[in-house]
Amino acid sequence: MVGLSIDPYLHVRTVKSFEYGRNGNNISFISDYTGVPQVWEVRPEDGWPYQVSFAQEGVTFFSYVPGTSDRIIGMDNDGDERVQLYLLKTTGELVALTNSPEHVHMYGGSSPDGKWIAWSSNRRNPAFFDIYLQNLNTLKIHLVFAQNDIFSVVRWFPDGKALLVRKTHSPLYHDLGTLSLLTGEMEWITEHEVQAGYKNIHFNKDGDHIYLLSNKHREFFGIAFIHIETKDFTWLECGAWDFENLTMNKEKNKLAFTINEGGISKGRILDLNRSKIDSWESPMGVIANLRFSPDNKKLTYVLNGSAHPSDIWEVDLETLQAKRLTYVSRTPILHQRLFEPTIISYPSFDELSIPAFYYKPTLKNVKFPVLVYMHGGPESQSRPVYNPLLQYLLNIGYVVIAPNIRGSTGYGKTYTHLDDVRKRMDAVKDLVYLVKWLESDSNVDVDKIAIMGGSYGGFIVLAALTHYPKLWAAGVDIVGISSLRTFLATTSPWRRKLREAEYGTIEKDGEFFDKIDPLHYADNIKAPLMVLHGANDPRVPIEESEQIVNKLIQRNHPVIYLRFEDEGHSIIKLKNKLIAYTKIAEFLK
Repeated sequence: MVGLSIDPYLHVRTVKSFEYGRNGNNISFISDYTGVPQVWEVRPEDGWPYQVSFAQEGVTFFSYVPGTSDRIIGMDNDGDERVQLYLLKTTGELVALTNSPEHVHMYGGSSPDGKWIAWSSNRRNPAFFDIYLQNLNTLKIHLVFAQNDIFSVVRWFPDGKALLVRKTHSPLYHDLGTLSLLTGEMEWITEHEVQAGYKNIHFNKDGDHIYLLSNKHREFFGIAFIHIETKDFTWLECGAWDFENLTMNKEKNKLAFTINEGGISKGRILDLNRSKIDSWESPMGVIANLRFSPDNKKLTYVLNGSAHPSDIWEVDLETLQAKRLTYVSRTPILHQRLFEPTIISYPSFDELSIPAFYYKPTLKNVKFPVLVYMHGGPESQSRPVYNPLLQYLLNIGYVVIAPNIRGSTGYGKTYTHLDDVRKRMDAVKDLVYLVKWLESDSNVDVDKIAIMGGSYGGFIVLAALTHYPKLWAAGVDIVGISSLRTFLATTSPWRRKLREAEYGTIEKDGEFFDKIDPLHYADNIKAPLMVLHGANDPRVPIEESEQIVNKLIQRNHPVIYLRFEDEGHSIIKLKNKLIAYTKIAEFLK
């Protein structure tokens, strides 16, 4: 099994999201077949997909216009995340809708009659998102609600006379309200003083209740329903893990959802008439984009697993048997070369149990180098999904461990808040105890432990290298934060407010930032460092990478810096992935 280059791993094509077409006979999805994400379509009986959109930029999302085969699609410019909306007609014609490339647009769906679309944007003020309607015939835009907060449209009411709106206080906490399109008045459904999340929202048949996922007064997300007029909130199903991906069938009598059991998705179907829950088996991985088929005979979803790169799967609702529907990611040469992890946990400095995904090569009696892989967020979670670089490293003899240090999601509200503001370095300290745990594995070469992460994970990499420099043989920082102070001062204005809930503010916590920011401790770094960043990154400005790279260059420390002029916060384009991941693999070797 030795000798395969990294290229086949990087050329695995994947499915991002999908929707059923107008009559249910075809499925459209986003895939990177061409090296840039575009819309493709497949008829399951044919099995071979064909391309629908042909833009130079990657498509970030698409959605059908009701009653038609036209689609609304979103695209940004080289990863700048200032998404613009377009109407992609069945003829292939692409009609620009928003035409404001300096602003962000968040799509909010089509009216039930297909004549209007809703979206929110920071056109009025770069720090806030207001709500707009746009007529698909005239393309005229109407501002319908504006306040100095961040609003997005969740759904149109079934009668088309109102919008269900979410106000975002932080990435984890929201409020829901009803915006009347007749009066322009907003009426709030949820209680402002209760810090809770609300997501995956669906109307009942009469449009007077909503089913949704929430963690109101609870550690984990469960299923609830709210009577819109009375605002009565009632729990339907709860558990000891987060529920995710709630979806509802056309007949409004079944709900499907997944349970995030330590990062692994478990599928469930709830029959509302019989109060019965069924389950189905799926390979290890993460389920997303759950949808009932229009004929209510199938439940379809995207499965992404470490050994099952993302493709569309479906469950027969009669037999509850799952099977793979598309083979976009099929790469026979890798079939026997993909590794799945085991879930482990280790005690940290305060005896808190820290979960992690542990990937090991199959060879015995060998001491392996280790890559510690950090997720971003921090309000996120490492999960067992396909990662081309990690799979390649496993095949050439690395151990990979992906810890969900304190602050990660998936393990309850309390766990997620254990790294907030002044508790930031407790999360970094969790890595010291991960290294202690690794030392107990006879297959681990403790002198060859590298650490890699992106975004907030890049901050963790830099913090680990600067505050605990003796532990690491190498570091890879991808679009990482080198100073919380400079990051908050320069990130997008609307994003700053959301991040301050997690990191603190410069005014209140600036002195603390100065005590922990890796930028101030660059002289402590002992390990060689590789840094990668996209020039158009709106989340973590590229200066975050360049300021610490410059410090290392000044002291002649070994550092490699890759700057991508046509990328943003993620490396999306295949040509850039080939450069970036090949260079990372060479650097680690």
